[in-house]
Amino acid sequence: MADIFIWQQEIWQKLTQNREFLGHALLLKGKRGIGKYEFARQLAKSLLCTEPTAERKACGECLSCGWFEQSSHPNFYPVMPEALTVSPGENNEKEENEEKSGSAVTKKPTSQQIGVDQIRKLTDFVYMTGHQNGYKVILIYPAEAMNTASANALLKKLEEPPEHVLFILVTHQSQRLLPTIRSRCQQIAMPVPDVETSVAWLKQQAVSDPEGCLAAASYSPLQALLLDKGEHAVHYEQFIQHVANPKQLDPLSLAGTLQQTSLSVVVNWLQKWCYDLVSYRTTGKIRYYLNQLTPIKTLSGQIDLLECITFSRALNARQQLSHHPLNPRLFLEELFIGYAAMMRKK
Repeated sequence: MADIFIWQQEIWQKLTQNREFLGHALLLKGKRGIGKYEFARQLAKSLLCTEPTAERKACGECLSCGWFEQSSHPNFYPVMPEALTVSPGENNEKEENEEKSGSAVTKKPTSQQIGVDQIRKLTDFVYMTGHQNGYKVILIYPAEAMNTASANALLKKLEEPPEHVLFILVTHQSQRLLPTIRSRCQQIAMPVPDVETSVAWLKQQAVSDPEGCLAAASYSPLQALLLDKGEHAVHYEQFIQHVANPKQLDPLSLAGTLQQTSLSVVVNWLQKWCYDLVSYRTTGKIRYYLNQLTPIKTLSGQIDLLECITFSRALNARQQLSHHPLNPRLFLEELFIGYAAMMRKK
């Protein structure tokens, strides 16, 4: 991304006009898919840039900017779960190589948590002199992925931060962070673009159905882009095809197809689908899957309303479990078997 998003211009000006305003720790909070991570990276890049522009943005041409884009800047340290640093393609390639070699080694699922060892490794980076005595920036994303041990380890560093070290924490769910961590950060509520702005931006990205994708993505523009062109696009279409036709739904097959997709994302898709079923049954309106009005209208008349509401509540608990290490395929199999049973019960 060459620049920050249009809906972030005002907050950018507030943060960068006076760098003392930054303090030693920022907590960028807000709903998923509004560009918080991208904003944090641009902020880090601008702080490390040796020739920033008049708007305090990175020049993109100096040696520091080159290092940053190549993920080799000595003064920048990103911390995130292993699951976010390993692409599905890399996992598939690893599986194929193991099959060809006849390896019997059991695959260890990639972690969705930020472990205590990852935070402890920050010690040398935080307390040693930075390159050319410049700013040192640590980006933690998503901050709620820290477990209790790693959160406590970070807290010690936030209590006695050295000069010219900035922690940038990015979170979708700030309530899941320790209150003591939140209190030691300057909390920034990241702006959510209105529908008109989001649709205009999605049209610039050549999204074929910006309104439909935006609604399905809970009105988060970056999530909407993923549904149309990103890594989720194919899996999202397969999900819709199966849940809209429960008589042909094969829970085991669908679970196998979606196991490389974020479990939290898949659960959220199903939560919104069930919401629309209940909503149409009770109000005649849908909120998320605007392009699926016909199947939702049909299925909403067939469901047992109380059963669907009960299943929807159970999905809330499944959403919490989706953040913990487990077997993705078994998790999804149970999810879709439950949906299929509910749809076929009546």
